Amino acid sequence: MDGQKIIIRKAIEADSDQLWVLMKDLAVFEHYLDDFAITPEIVRESGFRKDPPDFYCLVAENGGEIAGMLVYYFLPYTARNRPAIFLKELFVAESHRSQKIGEMLMKALYKEARENNCCQIKWTVAPWNEAGKAFYERLGASENRDWLNYEWAVD
Repeated sequence: MDGQKIIIRKAIEADSDQLWVLMKDLAVFEHYLDDFAITPEIVRESGFRKDPPDFYCLVAENGGEIAGMLVYYFLPYTARNRPAIFLKELFVAESHRSQKIGEMLMKALYKEARENNCCQIKWTVAPWNEAGKAFYERLGASENRDWLNYEWAVD
């Protein structure tokens, strides 16, 4: 760590270019760069100019640089008659790993869920991502094997 204090905060429109870089890096890490169609302008428009936005985002800032991001959205209607949060993306830049930034972002998301009366936080993890699975289990999360994920591509 370079001595800077890491700040967890909600993303703002001015973060869009740095967020896009992290989103692209995540696409490389998760092997879907060929399908990656996001641009910095799409991040600005979808996350900050639309009302309501298509997504919400928490960032970890380290010395003015966005070191990590957590993208999420709300599932307003659930069987429990309380909203849930769906964690879409969690990514920490390689140069900022091993500083507990992922844990800080997850704790901030947990706080956001509580503040919004959410009943749970849901997400998916690639089956090959052993480090990711171990990380979530260290936080106290458990794998839900009650449901299988399906996709139906729309051309």
